[in-house]
Amino acid sequence: MYLVTGGAGFIGSNLVAALCARGEEVLVVDWLGAGEAGREKWRNLAHHGIAGILPPERLWDYLADSPRPRAILHMGAISETTVTDGDLVVENNLSLTLRLFSWCAENEVPLIYASSAATYGGGEQGFDDDASPEALAKLRPLNLYGWSKHATDRRIVDLVARGRKVPPQWAGLKFFNVYGPNEFHKGRMASVVLHKFRQIMAGNPATLFRSDREGIADGEQLRDFVHVDDCVSVMLWLLENPQVSGLFNVGTGTARSFLDLTRAIYAALDKTPDISFVDMPVDLEGKYQYYTQARVDRLRSAGFNGAATGLEEGVARYVQQYLCQPDPYV
Repeated sequence: MYLVTGGAGFIGSNLVAALCARGEEVLVVDWLGAGEAGREKWRNLAHHGIAGILPPERLWDYLADSPRPRAILHMGAISETTVTDGDLVVENNLSLTLRLFSWCAENEVPLIYASSAATYGGGEQGFDDDASPEALAKLRPLNLYGWSKHATDRRIVDLVARGRKVPPQWAGLKFFNVYGPNEFHKGRMASVVLHKFRQIMAGNPATLFRSDREGIADGEQLRDFVHVDDCVSVMLWLLENPQVSGLFNVGTGTARSFLDLTRAIYAALDKTPDISFVDMPVDLEGKYQYYTQARVDRLRSAGFNGAATGLEEGVARYVQQYLCQPDPYV
């Protein structure tokens, strides 16, 4: 049995789908919620024969009374980059992950958890997934969410450096800008692909943020856009290679502009691009990454040889095979 926390969410539900397709038993640890978001989250799981859904508040009782899982894949978190409730974020993103790390160490269960490229902040120190305490100490996240993931990474690396007991396998995955199916419930935090698709299909221009940095043109802000299938491939590979542990970037290794991304959406729809620019929201000022590009050397050196999905290919797959279909869920 595999446990996937946040298993009804975006990356989590895609992982659940892949594990179920392999014939694995998967217990989802998540809340489905109520209202529109709840209806959409259950649809993220509707195509697959899961072992059940466990509310997160019952997780520790379950772990105390049930056979040990084969692995815990911890995708659950408060992922809003604009969240301001520090205590809530600490409880859900930092404390919970560290408690799971300790439990997995004591019970010899592998743990794979979601970190984030938000840990790199503005990128002044680069995007190298160097897991040394010295390298991590130099990073400066731009928001509370990024800090919570960074604090988790730093503590786990510190525990390893101090020679404390650790899970038989542990991996923190620094996901870059992930896009793909099963993200309808994410609202404002959904990928740019989904937001621009909806604007285009409503007959409006696709809007992008103006640049407020000298030397960077409007729409030329650069991100490492990675298809969710690539993220799942990395996690499945890790489960097959239990000797591999550490912090790893999960991205394509290539930065592309928001203009490139938006033009790919228009191309997938066979429409002529119509793009306009708007001012950046006030709550993102000073907290917006203008450039991200994953270094994937360490993941490759560890043995992962999966090919990254190209931007145009990945966007076309998402738009044509999911967003344009009556049932757009994996």
